[in-house]
Amino acid sequence: MLIDPHAHMISRTTDDYEAMAAAGVVALIEPAFWLGQPRTFVGTYVDYLSTIVGWERFRAGQFGIRHYCTIGLNSKEANNEELAEGVMEWLPRFALKEGVVAIGEIGYDEQTALEDKYFRLQLTLAKELGLPVMVHTPHRDKKQGTSRSMDVCEEMGLDPSMVIIDHNNEETVGEVLQRGYWAGFSIYPSTKMGNARMVELLKQYGSERIIVDSACDWGISDCLGVAKTAQLALQSGVPESTVRAVCYGNALAAYGQSGQMKESDWLEPPAIDQRTLYEGNSILRGGRDPVIEEPGTQRRKGLTIE
Repeated sequence: MLIDPHAHMISRTTDDYEAMAAAGVVALIEPAFWLGQPRTFVGTYVDYLSTIVGWERFRAGQFGIRHYCTIGLNSKEANNEELAEGVMEWLPRFALKEGVVAIGEIGYDEQTALEDKYFRLQLTLAKELGLPVMVHTPHRDKKQGTSRSMDVCEEMGLDPSMVIIDHNNEETVGEVLQRGYWAGFSIYPSTKMGNARMVELLKQYGSERIIVDSACDWGISDCLGVAKTAQLALQSGVPESTVRAVCYGNALAAYGQSGQMKESDWLEPPAIDQRTLYEGNSILRGGRDPVIEEPGTQRRKGLTIE
């Protein structure tokens, strides 16, 4: 069984859900993020957050995948102060909804004063609600931005065990682990972190507090990043216990601290019935026959892709 703890499924197709389920993904976490172009009205942000706590949760379930999400104002749009102020008024309402496992992904992009302001405000919200935090580390000046992110978390009184620092690389992982944070790695085909590089890091650092995710999004990316990394790691001699930890157990431990995510959610899943509607809508198109399971159906047994 696999968990993908960073998958932007609003930008993916039902084929991706089918492929992930076939590869052994039993649960995923969809972080609130930037859509590729700036949102200019608070209402569009509210509708987006409603989608990832509602429709996407339903859509994933139609393929046997348990869907969770994180709620937050992303760092790029924190630079639009009018928008940011409006979004901040809505966040507490969404952060309390079922299936929300963290505040995120939040942090820095260009490391501006406004990004810092709204990063701190959202850390305060997470602390008040007792939720974990998913931190987005910047693409530029990543090492300094990662260190600064952890400095701010500590200034705001957060326990490192409640914070997942994501999008790590070889430059940042040592400090993140040394300071007691969870270290997330986003597997991309040609940027951030690749499958083979990730395997080498597992050989060097082992499994403690390391989390592998796909971060599949609207750009060139791979929704099977976790599954392919797990398979390559096993083929490369990484112990199965390590692979299970970084591709399943650690994500459950980190985000399970929210109280919203537990193993029984997918070990005892509701039966799939694709006749079900959400707001009157179905995932089915073109007269396709619905998948209808009997209760208690066992869907997957292995960690690797056959």
